[in-house]
Amino acid sequence: QVQLVESGGGLVQAGGSLRLSCAASGRTFSSYAMGWFRQAPGKEREFVAAIRWGGGTTYYADSVKGRFTISRDDAKNTVYLQMNSLKPEDTAVYYCGGGAVGFYTKLRSYDYWGQGTQVTVSS
Repeated sequence: QVQLVESGGGLVQAGGSLRLSCAASGRTFSSYAMGWFRQAPGKEREFVAAIRWGGGTTYYADSVKGRFTISRDDAKNTVYLQMNSLKPEDTAVYYCGGGAVGFYTKLRSYDYWGQGTQVTVSS
């Protein structure tokens, strides 16, 4: 059974930092991309960042470029999202997705999802 478990969310003031983790179990994602998406109240889930396991190529939404960094630890089958200079508009539930082989910014490309972790940024 494949599981993705996110952790690291919380409440932080604007300008602060958080580091999210997504631990995968049940299979290895060494041949696939992993991604982070977020969903704010009343809005659709949107792409945040993705990373290809093989070469580590990364992709970012324009709204987080220069502030967020996605990385992975192959040995631990874990993906991270370092979030710096957080803004109130970053407030959302953050979801980890796994299993994409292309179109990494698209929701439908991911076969597996975690339960989400809440990130709240106060002004």
